[in-house]
Amino acid sequence: MGQDTASTPFKVVADGSITTPKGFRAGGLHCGLKKTTRHDLGAIVCEVPATAAGVYTTNVFQAAPLQVTRESIAAEGLLQAVLVNSGNANACTGEQGDADAYEMRARFAEAIGVPVDHVAVASTGVIGENLKMDKVRSGIDALPSQLDGGQPGADGFCQAILTTDLVQKMVCVELELDGKTVTVAGAAKGSGMIHPNMATMLGFVTTDAKIGSEALQTLLRQATNYTFNMITVDGDTSTNDMLVAMASGLVDHAELTPAHEGWAAFAAALRYVCEVLAKAIARDGEGATKLVEVQVHGAVSDDSAAAIAKTVIGSSLVKSAVFGADANWGRIIAAVGRAGQPVNPATVDIRLGDIVTLQQSRPVAFDEEVALEYLKGDTVVIVVDLHNGEGSATAWGCDLTYDYVRINAAYRT
Repeated sequence: MGQDTASTPFKVVADGSITTPKGFRAGGLHCGLKKTTRHDLGAIVCEVPATAAGVYTTNVFQAAPLQVTRESIAAEGLLQAVLVNSGNANACTGEQGDADAYEMRARFAEAIGVPVDHVAVASTGVIGENLKMDKVRSGIDALPSQLDGGQPGADGFCQAILTTDLVQKMVCVELELDGKTVTVAGAAKGSGMIHPNMATMLGFVTTDAKIGSEALQTLLRQATNYTFNMITVDGDTSTNDMLVAMASGLVDHAELTPAHEGWAAFAAALRYVCEVLAKAIARDGEGATKLVEVQVHGAVSDDSAAAIAKTVIGSSLVKSAVFGADANWGRIIAAVGRAGQPVNPATVDIRLGDIVTLQQSRPVAFDEEVALEYLKGDTVVIVVDLHNGEGSATAWGCDLTYDYVRINAAYRT
């Protein structure tokens, strides 16, 4: 997932996973929350208290596990485990939902022998239904025996967090800090209800770097703003979005701070991990057939460019045109114009890949057949140059297909 380039300070570990960083194990099992036999309960566990950071959905209706996780991280800035279930979001479930989330935390803490506030909890699935706690309890009791420090453990965890996802999403990179090899890895789930305003649907980052909680929080939020906050599938922000990072600190290098010469390299590695996962979520959008990337250049600021890019990528008309391989640039410029950002209506260029369709806001003759073939590909890049400043941003999404409606028309059944 992703390509190395000579300019990056890290390299991709092709067979790496969330268990590759020193100190981490993971696993998953089926406890009965899903109607299928796919895994629906999983965990990542660190052998030592790990520095922790998290970002969460801005949806007003926040699921019970988010409060539990916030409290755990706030206690000491440390985590040793994150417990995740799929098949039920435990959102909008009132006092019972709160009690269930706290019980999940306490029971798993006891099962693995760590302090209760060293456990985070996450849930994903149907909103408004109480958890089947008899099944969850049995699953938690059996889960420690499924934890593994290799690929089977990572695969088991990744399967346990999926809902309508078609594929597992993992990435791992390594870099040198003070002459020592440091690893950064991530796993995520997300396919529908994707329009984050904080993080991803559910995302988990592990690393063996030595870094303080505040520093990790700073870098995680920065990475999120450029990656997970720049994707959309359907314009809906989940009640359960959460991104949690854990750093075991088991590689013996000088602690990472902004003064460390490796700070920028580690930040780049973390951002890359988040970007790969974010793009994987966009590509796996419910019913999607292609990944769409929107690049905006020449805006009055990066924030302005980001707003325009997300407006274009979120346009149902643009997404539908991409699905139909229709080079309808009019839908793109219409989205640019309604983004509420400063735009000179006389200086806009639009390209589909390398195909110029608009220059200085005037139509350019192009080969429709060539454009059709390009739009039939599995990745479509839309480039908008406003010629109005130095700001730039990139957003990712997917096409809008018949299958998206079919999947969501019967989500609960």
